[in-house]
Amino acid sequence: MSDAMLGKALLIRAVECDQNGRILEAQTLYQDGIAQLMSFVHSEPDEVKKKGFLTRIKEYIDRADAIKARVNGKMMLGEVVTHLSIEENDTGNDYDQIFGQYMTDETIEIMLEEPYLTQNYQFQNLIRFLELAVTNCKHLKYIRLITKKDANNLDQQKTNLGQIKADLERRQIAFYIKYEDTLHDRKIFLSNGYIIKIGRGLHFYKASNPMYSIGLTNYKYRKCLQTDVDIWRTNK
Repeated sequence: MSDAMLGKALLIRAVECDQNGRILEAQTLYQDGIAQLMSFVHSEPDEVKKKGFLTRIKEYIDRADAIKARVNGKMMLGEVVTHLSIEENDTGNDYDQIFGQYMTDETIEIMLEEPYLTQNYQFQNLIRFLELAVTNCKHLKYIRLITKKDANNLDQQKTNLGQIKADLERRQIAFYIKYEDTLHDRKIFLSNGYIIKIGRGLHFYKASNPMYSIGLTNYKYRKCLQTDVDIWRTNK
């Protein structure tokens, strides 16, 4: 498929997602479609056609920027509805118990900012979170993960995330991965209007000790590291 045809297809999907309220997925599709069209336009010899393409592309850029501003604005507003302090060695703090009630059928998109995904246990935590999302959010269509690149083993990190992406897509859930090496914040943004902020992100569980003991697979029995959890509520 040519750059122009691929760009057009992506932008058609972007508009459909935009109209259906799936703004995170729309933003990604706008950006990808714009990139494809720009690649095509640069090679267009007809200046009149090129100008027409650029005018249309600017409309898509403006819409993508508006979505970005909207999402960022939502994250800066809202009110705290729940605060939880988890103390060192506390138990009884499975993801479902902490924030499962906020992951509802109304959630069709999720954005997860988790800087650290390099170790096996960190990928296991990610899978546990995604299992909860798939279980609770019956109409989930899109997940955007923002993380840092693994400077020591990028190939393995991409392989692991690729397997997760393929599995989610078999379940009709789009999974978009974005790398930001300056990322520090840890947030979970739900399209139903809730924002979950955890000081340590997903990784506040201690290893089960000994390994084969209660808590190996059921995290409500795991001892925790000290952290704070804030649940914010904004408009959808």
